[in-house]
Amino acid sequence: MRFEKANELRRQFHEVIPGGGHTYAKGDDQYPEGMAPYIVRGSGSHVWDVDGNEFIEYGSGLRAVTLGHAFAPVVDAARRQLEFGVNFVRPAFIELECAEVFRELVPSAEMVKFCKDGSDATSGALKLARAFTGRDLVAVCANHPFFSVDDWFIGSSGMPGGIPEATRRMTVKFNYNDLASVDALFDRYPNQIAAIVLEAEKDVAPVPGFFEGLRERCDRHGAVFILDEMITGFRWHKNGAQALYGIKPDLATFGKAMSNGFSVSALAGRRELMRLGGDNHDKERVFLLSTTHGAETHGLAAAMATMKFYQTHPVIETLWQRGERLANGLRSAASQAGVGEHIPIIGKPCCLVFGSRDEKGQGSQPFRTLLMQELIHRGVLATSLVVNYSHSEADIDRTIQAFAEAFVIYRRALDEGIGNYLQGRPVKPAIRPFA
Repeated sequence: MRFEKANELRRQFHEVIPGGGHTYAKGDDQYPEGMAPYIVRGSGSHVWDVDGNEFIEYGSGLRAVTLGHAFAPVVDAARRQLEFGVNFVRPAFIELECAEVFRELVPSAEMVKFCKDGSDATSGALKLARAFTGRDLVAVCANHPFFSVDDWFIGSSGMPGGIPEATRRMTVKFNYNDLASVDALFDRYPNQIAAIVLEAEKDVAPVPGFFEGLRERCDRHGAVFILDEMITGFRWHKNGAQALYGIKPDLATFGKAMSNGFSVSALAGRRELMRLGGDNHDKERVFLLSTTHGAETHGLAAAMATMKFYQTHPVIETLWQRGERLANGLRSAASQAGVGEHIPIIGKPCCLVFGSRDEKGQGSQPFRTLLMQELIHRGVLATSLVVNYSHSEADIDRTIQAFAEAFVIYRRALDEGIGNYLQGRPVKPAIRPFA
C-alpha cells in the first residue's frame, strides 16, 4: 500500500476544512500516521482510494451503508427520482409514501417526521419531551458515546468547548442496566427530568427487566422515554431493536442504515407527543423539525428502496451470519497467535468492534494503531468490524487471514515492545478537549 497522494492531500484538507474532514470520527487522527486514505469510490464492501489502493471496508459510512456501496436497487431508485426534481415549494407525494413504508416497519411510529441526520432527530425528540412535560433536564446513558451535535449533549461530552455552563448542567447521566442509578436521578431531581435518552444496546446486552423498569419509571415520574435507534435500527432487527427486545418507547429516532448511506433520518413515536410539532391541537406549538432539505425526494426514494429491500431479502439474517463467522474466525486466530486476551471481539455479530490491550491488559491506543497499521498494509480498512450485506464469504476469509497475520506482529510487539513495530504516532479519541 502506498499513500503518496493521500499524504499530499492531507495538508490541503486541513487548510480548507477544520479538522481535515466533515466528520470527526472519519479524521486522519483516527488512522495510523501517513496511512489515512481518501476514498474516491466504493462498490459493495470494497473501496478504492486516491492512490489506487483497494480495501475491504468495515463500518461503512460509520454504520450507515448496510446493504453495500453503490447498491444498485437503491441507486436506481434515487436516480429515477432525480429526473422529477428533488425539492419543491410544497410537500411531495413521496413524503407520505415513505412515511407509510416506515410505519409498516416500525409499529411504534404513530407519526413520523423525516430530517437529514441523527442529531436533529434526537434533539427534536428532546424538544418534544420538554414541551410535553414542561421540564428542562434530560437524563442520558453515560455508557453510550453519542446522541447529538447539539449543545444539550455535547456540553456533557469530553469536548464541551463553546457550550455555556448553564446548558451543561441541564444534562445528567445514568448507567446502562442500572435502574438504581435511574432512581437516584429521579430522587435528586424530582419533577425536573423531561426525558430519559439511551440506545437499545451498545456492546452489552440489556439485562432482563431493564427496559421494562425504565418504562415503569418514566410513567411513574412523568418523563418521556426516548430510544436512540440510529445504530440498532435496521441492523438488529428489520423492525428495530425495540421489536427484538420488546421495548416500548414514547419516541424513537432512526437514521444510518435507513437509507443505505443517503442522508435521511427519522423521528417517530406516539401521536400525543408528535402532534405538538403540528397545528391540530390547542397547546403551544413546537418548532419541531423544519429544514429546507429535510425531505429531498431522492433521499426518500433511497430510503423507500432500502426499507423495501429489507422486507423482501434476508438482510438482517445475513448481517448476523457474516458477523458470527467473522467473530468466530478472529477469535480462533487470536487464540492461536496468543493474543486472545489482548484483542477481544465485542458486540453483536451484526455490529462488532475489536478491543486492543497492552502487555498489562489495559486498553491501548498505541496497540490499536499497530493493529490497524498491519491491517491496512494487508488491504483491510477496519476501525470496526461492522459488516454490510455485500460482504462475501471470500471477504470474510480474506479478513480473517489479514487479522491472523497482524496478530503475529501484535504478539511480537507485546513481547519485544511496541516501539519496535509501530511506525508513527498513535490514534486519538475522536471526542477530546485538546489536540
